[in-house]
Amino acid sequence: MFGLSRTRAAELAAEGLVQVDGAVVAKSERVTPGAMLDVAIPAVADPLEVVPEEVEGIGIIHDDDSIVVIDKPVGVAVHPSPGWSGPTVVGHLAAAGFRISTSGASERQGIVQRLDVGTSGVMVVCKSEHAYSVLKNAFRRRTVDKTYHALVQGHPDPLEGTIDAPIARHPKHDHKFAVMAGGRHSVTHYETLEAHRFASLLEVHLETGRTHQIRVHMAALKHPCVGDFHYGADPVLAKRVGLERQWLHAVRLGFEHPDSGEYVEYDSPYPDDLAHALEVIRDAH
Repeated sequence: MFGLSRTRAAELAAEGLVQVDGAVVAKSERVTPGAMLDVAIPAVADPLEVVPEEVEGIGIIHDDDSIVVIDKPVGVAVHPSPGWSGPTVVGHLAAAGFRISTSGASERQGIVQRLDVGTSGVMVVCKSEHAYSVLKNAFRRRTVDKTYHALVQGHPDPLEGTIDAPIARHPKHDHKFAVMAGGRHSVTHYETLEAHRFASLLEVHLETGRTHQIRVHMAALKHPCVGDFHYGADPVLAKRVGLERQWLHAVRLGFEHPDSGEYVEYDSPYPDDLAHALEVIRDAH
């Protein structure tokens, strides 16, 4: 009668939301002809609904008619998704009055790239359909320059190199990825900027853009990002430098502007927690 599954009907009964002739009943109650059946069906929030909400810490680096470039803090998702009830970039932009007019699913309008919830830094969101089409193709063709800095445990050998290893979902752990035969083609270029006693600061350029790519590739080399407990980081070192998330930051993003065709580049400085952790590592002897 209500278009519900048997499981959902049983849940409503268990929650005391089903009445027969004015009395709350269990799911085993039989309904007889002429009985009055009352069911209260609570409204269920759409997990993909974009809720306008300004987010403290999101910085606007650049804004024009076609794009908005933001500095995303840690703890913020790019867009709504099942299982995530925290703040989002698209929610902030909606609350701040930015108009995003592009095709695609409503919760992902304008999104041509993503950063993990636990990764901070610079990213671009498209405001116009033309910009969305141009930059989506640019990311697909790998003509966008994506530069990250990562503080990893130990010292990669060689100090500069390329990791070409396929990535797929981890067979045993949800929300985790791994280097696996048959995974998606994934290429990461890195060079060591600073080598210290316990960790090395790397500059990383992504040729492909897989989920968790830098974190997975560095963990596969046995040099996980400092503080990245999801991929095997040392909790003792993380505590020593005061980190509760991975030391990974999108420092630079460069691409041809979708309107002018001019090459533009935007930068994001290290947030306070990463800057502090790096100073502790530099001072450790």
